[in-house]
Amino acid sequence: MSQTVFELMSLRGRTALVSGGAGYLGLEICRTLAELGANVVLASRNGEKCVAAASQLTAEARGSGRIVGRALDVLDSASASDTIAWTVKEVGGLDILVNNAWSGNKNSWESIDDKDWTYDINMSLNSVFRMVKQAYTHLSERRGVILNVTSMYGHVAPDYRIYDGKEFANPPSYGAAKAGVLQFTRYLASFLAPYNIRANCLSPGPFPHEPTQKHTAFMEKLSGKNPLNRIGQPHEIKGAVALLCSDASSYMTGQNVCVDGGWAVW
Repeated sequence: MSQTVFELMSLRGRTALVSGGAGYLGLEICRTLAELGANVVLASRNGEKCVAAASQLTAEARGSGRIVGRALDVLDSASASDTIAWTVKEVGGLDILVNNAWSGNKNSWESIDDKDWTYDINMSLNSVFRMVKQAYTHLSERRGVILNVTSMYGHVAPDYRIYDGKEFANPPSYGAAKAGVLQFTRYLASFLAPYNIRANCLSPGPFPHEPTQKHTAFMEKLSGKNPLNRIGQPHEIKGAVALLCSDASSYMTGQNVCVDGGWAVW
């Protein structure tokens, strides 16, 4: 008997671990999973921020699952292993892994140095390998799902005309790392298929943080780069997250879903 779309999207009884879960888009990802009924672990290096964000989502009473915050350093294999083991033991298995963590400097081509390049690749690309490597045996036990949050700049280049090379610089390492994640996800979709694990990407377009939104001239340039002529709001990734993390996408793997206002069509 065919399931309804509501049944397909239900995450009741499943557990999700989200790196960078208390961030600008990370919190909305966690909110989506919670609303669908999942147990959700928000994790980042700032454990206190994650605990506070988990309390916030719990107070909203958006879902029926357990929501907790925990410290995680995705640059450290031991931390990744400990967090995943804790999630499995204390929260109840692992069904969904969302790799969303990011941090780095706003370097231009002129300002970036070897140290920053290496850090950015480690943070945005190597960390995804690190988390998946530690998690895949647990995911295989639950027909698990991997969602890697990438970027439009993983498959299109930044337009140098909208970046001044200073305050709104776009580091070359960022797009290079995200492009690596896209290809790594395709690899995972192929080689983890025998383990009954699906892997997909979500590529957000222009979702600038609130402080950036105060800069009118830059925002006009950024908004004008896509057919919808505006930036995205955090809640506008919820549909893609719900699709890619649930059985509604059970026949999708190795795909990249762009939520970018049509940026990449021009």
